[in-house]
This record gives sequence, C-alpha cells and structure tokens, in this order.
Amino acid sequence: MGKEILTRTNSFHNGHLTHPAFVSLAILTVITFVGNFTQLQLSSALPQIVADFGIPTTLGQWMTSVFQLVMGIMVPLTAFLTTRFSTRRIVIASMVVFTLGSLLAWLAPTFPLVLTGRTLEAIGSGIMWPVLQITIFGIFPLERRGFAMGSLGMALSVAPAIGPVLGGWQTDTSGWRSIFLSLTVLGVLCLVASVLWLRNFNDGDASQRADFFSVALSIFGFGGLLYGFTNIESNPISSPVCWAPMTVGVVGIVWFVLRQTHMDRPLLDLSVLRNRSFRTGTIVASLSFFAFSSIIVFMPMYIQDLRGYSATMNGVIWLPGAIGMCIAQFFGGRMLDRYGARPVALCGSTLLMLGTLGMATLNLGSWIWLVSIYQFTRMLGMGFTLMPVTTWSLNCLEPRLVSAGSAVTNTCRQLAGAIGAPVLVVTMSSLTRMRTGQLAQSPNPSVAAAAAQDGLMFGIHWTLVISTIISLCMLIVIIVGIRGRGARRGA
Repeated sequence: MGKEILTRTNSFHNGHLTHPAFVSLAILTVITFVGNFTQLQLSSALPQIVADFGIPTTLGQWMTSVFQLVMGIMVPLTAFLTTRFSTRRIVIASMVVFTLGSLLAWLAPTFPLVLTGRTLEAIGSGIMWPVLQITIFGIFPLERRGFAMGSLGMALSVAPAIGPVLGGWQTDTSGWRSIFLSLTVLGVLCLVASVLWLRNFNDGDASQRADFFSVALSIFGFGGLLYGFTNIESNPISSPVCWAPMTVGVVGIVWFVLRQTHMDRPLLDLSVLRNRSFRTGTIVASLSFFAFSSIIVFMPMYIQDLRGYSATMNGVIWLPGAIGMCIAQFFGGRMLDRYGARPVALCGSTLLMLGTLGMATLNLGSWIWLVSIYQFTRMLGMGFTLMPVTTWSLNCLEPRLVSAGSAVTNTCRQLAGAIGAPVLVVTMSSLTRMRTGQLAQSPNPSVAAAAAQDGLMFGIHWTLVISTIISLCMLIVIIVGIRGRGARRGA
C-alpha cells in the first residue's frame, strides 16, 4: 500500500487523473489547507489566551508570530527533504509532528508548553505547500499546470476567510483550547488518510546527504533575521532584541549563500536564479508579499480604532476580499494555460495597484464599504498575479530544478512577507509620531485625542502610498520581465 510511485505517465487516463492520483492530491490539498487554516485560526483567541495566562500581549502575539518564523526556517530545507525522502514519509512525519503539537497545546498547563505545541504545529505544516507545489509540477503536463495550481489555490484561499471567523466562534462558545482539540482531531484524520491512501510521487534518494553546517547556517540566518524583524513592531530598532538577531541573521544568510554557490550538491540550489524568467517571477512574488503583508496589520486599525467598528464588523468587511481571491485563483490558472503569463499578470498587477491606491484615498469620513471594495479589487489582483506568475516561473525551469526553484521562491516570499509587515508598520508608527508631535501631550483631552486620531490617519495614508509605489514597481517588473505568450521553458 502506498508503494507505487505515481508519475505523469500513470497519473492520467483518457485526459483525467486516475483515482489513486486524485485521492493522493486531495489528501495533500486538505493537509495544506489545514496548515493555512491553523496559521490564521488563533488570531481571534489571542486576547483570551493572554488573559488566562496573565502574560503581556507582546508575548501572547508569539502564538501567531512563531508560525511565520518557523515556516521561514523550514522552507529552505524543502528542496533537500523532497529529494532525500519519499512523499509519504515526509507527509506522515509532518502530520505526526503537527498532531503531537496540537495535542500538547490542547492539554498544556502553562504558556511555554502551549507555545511549544504551536511551534510543533508550524514545523509539521511548514513544508506542506512546497510539497504540494512540487507534486503538481511532477505529475501535470505543462499545458495543465495553470489549471491545477489555480484550482488548488482556490481551495486553499478559503482558509484565510474562515480561519479567524471559526476560531472566534470556538473561543466564544467553548474557549481557546477547543481550537487545539479540533486541530488534534483533524491531525489524526489526516494522518490516518495519509497512512491508508496516500501514494508516493517520488521515492527519495537515500544517497543524498545533508550538509548540516548549511542547515545550521539556514536556521541561524533565516531564523535570526525573521526574529529580529518580528521584534521591531514592539521594540525600537536600537534594542538588542532587534539589531542583534538581525545582525546574526544577515551574517548567517550571506555565509549560507556563499557556501551554497561553492558546493557540488548544495542544500538550496541558488543556480535557479540565473534563469531570467524564474528570477523575474521570484521578484514579483516577493514584492507582492512585501506590500500585502502590512495591510492586514494596519487596516484593522483604521476600521476599529479610527472608525469605531467592532472586530466582527472588521471580519465582515474583509470577507469579500477572500471571495475575490477565490474567483481570481479559479480563473487565473485557466487564463494562464490559455493566454500565457503576460496578459494575466498585467491585469492582476494593475488591479492590485489600483486597489491599493484606492485604499490610500480613504479618510475619516469615507464610506466604510469602500474598504471592502478596494480589498476585493486588491485580492482579485493578488490572485491573478501571484499564482500565475509563480507557475510560469517554475515552468521555465528544467524538471530536475523545480524542487529547488519551489524552495527558493517560497523562501523569498516568506522573507519578504516577514520583513514587509514590521518595516511598514514601523514606518506608519514613525509617520504618526511625526504628525502628532507635541499635540499628543496636550493637557486638553479632546486636543490630544484629535491629534492622535489625525496622526494615525496620516501614518496609514502615507504607508498605503508607499505600498502603492511598491505595487507600481511590481507592474513595471512584469512589463519588462514577462514577455512572450505561454510558459515556455527557458523563456
């Protein structure tokens, strides 16, 4: 059971996926969905966790920050893991770790143990999207990869919409521990399904050996950089908890890169960046993650702090954006197969820029549903840009380099997202302080409150302007870098 290796030749019959291939892809998709769902489900429960354990909010925030940190460390290891071990072994091991982490977080009596369980969840789910991506490129022919990636992306994009909503409902009705109970049950079900029905898509190469010094450099490099940038949101950059890990991270990454370029069998094959098309796709993906990540942090400030709407209303306002992403994922992949990457990416990046520009025009008197309309436009643009461009750029690599390419592009995206949010949030905070000046210290409460409100609106506005400029740069990169119709290898 599970020993047959599914390849492109035996995964299709009469133009359709065979039953074993369909079931295996469905299992991988569900597991990846659970990972995305897990990352976002806890956001609504953080206030209750902080209150129950009597800890500072900045410490409780690590329940969500640790996911991004661990995934940033795990993704660079993907290329080696998927080459060294079979699909079944990777997935089953990942689900064992995920389930144990969920169980620990459910039963843990102290916050450090809950955070440890959360870390294990992140380790277990961190590798699943790259594994699914590599699997799709291994079994789908070139002309159907857009369809496959778009369909799966549509399914996965539902997670950001329902994760916080369901997490909030569970917290209100049964307490935050019920979230980890449900994740434990999901983990067990996914583990059983993987053991019983998941087939191998590769058998692994036992001769592959990890360069453990490169692994250490990767952990200290990517982990240190992400940890330092994460701390910027709650500490000044001059604080040792910011500059020290960032310094270690930069040194580690530079050393890691230099080591990889001088090895015959590197842990992360950076030679894929010599491919112009792949490099263009990676730049576009990184810019989109950099600009996108911050908006989900400070737009709730506009909705709740400046406009006075509830957290529930905030979720309702953002919901159409998730619908827009689903629509774009569904049609974006099909349009990629039919028309090629250039027109789809131009359409998507233009929508993304216009939606972000629209948000930059908001003020304290704007109709609140304009936020929903602009976010819907932005998410349409993200869907038409990110998945098609990533698919096209990986199509331009030789088949043997797809695993390395997936690891490189996902690593760059993780870094851009992790760095973008704190950098732009700190930019917003600096602009806010500059605007309020001495008025925020006024003994007159009404003057101080008005100054604080005006300053925050000023900071949000100009940070959105910066995000719009980044989106414009992404559009220019697409115009210059994505040429020709279709996804031609080496294009």
